[in-house]
Amino acid sequence: MALQESLAKFKKQQEKCQSTLTSIAAKVGSSKPTVPQKFTPPAPTKPPAPAIKFSNDTERLQHINSIRKAPVGAQIKRVIDLLLETRQAFTPEQINDACYVDANANKAVFDSLRNNPKVHYDGKRFSYKSKHDLKDKSQLLVLIRKFPEGIAVIDLKDSYPTVMEDLQALKAGGQVWLLSNFDSQEDIAYPNDPRVPIKVDDDLKQFFRSIELPRDMLDIEKDLQKNGMKPATNTAKRRAMAQVNGITSKPKPKKKKHEISKRTKLTNAHLPELFQHLKDGDSSK
Repeated sequence: MALQESLAKFKKQQEKCQSTLTSIAAKVGSSKPTVPQKFTPPAPTKPPAPAIKFSNDTERLQHINSIRKAPVGAQIKRVIDLLLETRQAFTPEQINDACYVDANANKAVFDSLRNNPKVHYDGKRFSYKSKHDLKDKSQLLVLIRKFPEGIAVIDLKDSYPTVMEDLQALKAGGQVWLLSNFDSQEDIAYPNDPRVPIKVDDDLKQFFRSIELPRDMLDIEKDLQKNGMKPATNTAKRRAMAQVNGITSKPKPKKKKHEISKRTKLTNAHLPELFQHLKDGDSSK
């Protein structure tokens, strides 16, 4: 009896399992088929941004800080150099951007700039102010002609960017003279105006021609230096270079004094005083 009861229970379990499988199969058959998804490749990733180097920014900030902590005179020079090189007008904000001098935050710097003789301030902008307001070569020549006693070249250097080239062009054209002052080693510009007649006395001419110059260039250069003039040559240096290169300078032969004799063809018969010694020589024989 126990065996039959066990078989009956087993059959019931099988039937229950079969019904469960049937219901599951029915559910799967009634469900809609799933659509397979298409494969999409991953989007390309951007390369990572370079790491920020804080050291460079730190160095820049340290540089700015050192400029702003510098003495007022050093900051003023930095601004004047900027104005001179660019020849442009700058607001305080533009000066700060260009050379890191913050005039708005430093009253001493602002006041020194405003009162500096090399700086022009119009109430908004700072610009460079030269000693002579010149724009070109023609204005330069007019200014030099106003100073017949000479004008220092150092006072002209900052007039405009190409003033030194124009000064050399005027010298090459014979319109001005550039002479050096031995005491201060500075060049002086003198006008050479051909429209101004220069009359020299005969006594001065005779005195000038009677001066006997030394035969050696070294002695000439020494005499020039004694009188406060800078020689255009340097004979000692030239001779030293010649000795290093093995070049020996040959002494110039002295020219024989040309004397007039009876055999000389006389072409200046209208100047009898030139031949007076010939007549005296003939009479003595």
